[in-house]
Amino acid sequence: MAESQTRSRLASPVVVLLLAAGGVGAQRQTERLGRGVVAVNQGGGRVFVGWRLLGTDPESITFNVYRSAAGGDPVKLNGEPVATSTSFVAGGADLRQPTAWFVRPELNGQEGAASAPFRLPANAPVQPYLSIPLQTPAGYAPNDASVGDLDGDGEYEIVVKQEKGGRDNSQKGTTGQPKLEAYKLDGTFLWRIDLGRNIREGAHYTQFMVFDLDGDGRAEVACKTADGTVDGKGTVLGDAEADYRNPNGYILDGPEFLTVFDGRTGAALATKDYLPPRGEVRRWGDDYGNRVDRFLACVAYLDGERPGLVLCRGYYTRTVLVAWNWRGGRLTRVWTFDSADGTPGNEAYAGQGNHNLSVGDVDGDGRDELVYGACCIDDNGKALYSTGLGHGDALHLSDLDPDRPGLEVFDIHEKPRHQYGMEFRDAATGKALWGVPSPDVGRGLALDIDPRYRGCECWAAGRGLDALYDCQGEKIPGPKPRSCNMGAWWDGDLLRELLDGTTLDKWDYENGKAHRLLQAADYGCVSNNSTKANPSLCADILGDWREEVLWRTSDNQELRLFTTTLPTNHRLRTLMHDPLYRLGVVWQNVGYNQPAHTGFYLGDGMAAPPRP
Repeated sequence: MAESQTRSRLASPVVVLLLAAGGVGAQRQTERLGRGVVAVNQGGGRVFVGWRLLGTDPESITFNVYRSAAGGDPVKLNGEPVATSTSFVAGGADLRQPTAWFVRPELNGQEGAASAPFRLPANAPVQPYLSIPLQTPAGYAPNDASVGDLDGDGEYEIVVKQEKGGRDNSQKGTTGQPKLEAYKLDGTFLWRIDLGRNIREGAHYTQFMVFDLDGDGRAEVACKTADGTVDGKGTVLGDAEADYRNPNGYILDGPEFLTVFDGRTGAALATKDYLPPRGEVRRWGDDYGNRVDRFLACVAYLDGERPGLVLCRGYYTRTVLVAWNWRGGRLTRVWTFDSADGTPGNEAYAGQGNHNLSVGDVDGDGRDELVYGACCIDDNGKALYSTGLGHGDALHLSDLDPDRPGLEVFDIHEKPRHQYGMEFRDAATGKALWGVPSPDVGRGLALDIDPRYRGCECWAAGRGLDALYDCQGEKIPGPKPRSCNMGAWWDGDLLRELLDGTTLDKWDYENGKAHRLLQAADYGCVSNNSTKANPSLCADILGDWREEVLWRTSDNQELRLFTTTLPTNHRLRTLMHDPLYRLGVVWQNVGYNQPAHTGFYLGDGMAAPPRP
């Protein structure tokens, strides 16, 4: 399809330039964020207030916390400026009337401008979450979500995928028509995109990227589309009457598109043919439509300065990654990596992909690479390395071992082709640092949960994998956590908590058991994607550096954004200004959801992280 008419541009991009962590001087264009103030009624007149320390803030910055009531002047709540945290518990509030909460930065004794306020209504309920009412279509359920600043005000909006009856690629049968919807955090409905009957529902089909791709200060939304997709303004892409579903519910004919949508309105801005085309279905590993429709996607700073879009197809056999730029209202292809294009060595990358991927500057050149399961593609679309260990379901990229230079990868392999069912490797070279044999591994996790051992602990769910390991590959005495799904920074220390289904647990490393911190099911919430049991999103969306968790309610009419109210004396910059973490939030909705990780070691005994 031809490109659609481009939108008007802001006179100047509202972005901040940040130095890429671990890079060699490249400056990355990233989001201009506000303070993200959040206020939570804890009962008895006590209110927890959290806000962001930005990547651009000087180290000496402090904050003052204010409350204002209807018709009254703002009241400063702290005595001395808040210097060691970005959260504060205020007492004595009269919450029978509406109140507004905001902060002012202070530098060298001078107060700066007030943040945008967070407003509590009169008689605000005592609850650890923000309610985001939805306009869910009849019969649908909210699934994965992402965040982006869609309107350029410095705060995040939510984009959520709605599904009626998603199916795995291995399952035949017709699904509903997946939809993407955008909401402000107060529940204000912005738009709905109906992807139509020619896009199948399920975790492997619609990977939607929400990010400011052109630096104009507003996030776009990009995903695979088809004939019959209806954008947020009601415009139909292609043939509105086309129906390519076969008797088994698979869609193996008809054109496939890539569309970039305006984050403010949901209007289609540009549409191109999706690359690579499906071609002959059996070239992807079967003839009924399973492996041809395994999609991944991500955003990466391939030039070290501006974000690009990478759309992927295949990982069980043939593997293809295609990089795009969205610049000046034009969508242009940058490069294609194809394991089957005849390039010498590329054949080693077939069958190495996961149900997920990660993005980061693994070789320290300031530009991002694509960690595609058991292999890695360089920023220029060339092969970097393949371990040959094969497909897996979980993947973690970060500074998992703070005592060795660079980043590490912890990866698992469903049916490993060689010796390791779980392995810990150098992210730049693919060299295995240690591994453990197992014939079939389904889940794996790398988090710092035990301060007695330096770095992140690693464990997996698979035959013969009954232990917790430190980042050197040594067994830690005692049991491993039963939870092996996701993680969140939630309480006041620097260890990460266990996130699984609707539960958030603290690992008691001394007694080898988990203690419940939050059960979202008690507040009417449920998880997504069956046994994958993930929330809609886990990310540093509001408040201080700790993460929020977004779950849907059991009636599918609401999203509930849970935020911690536990005190902490650790002050870190918002994780969303760390390049590796922010891009991890972008790809979290891809395939089997994984937690986002920082590009520096965030855990017990951590050094001061690099300042952007």
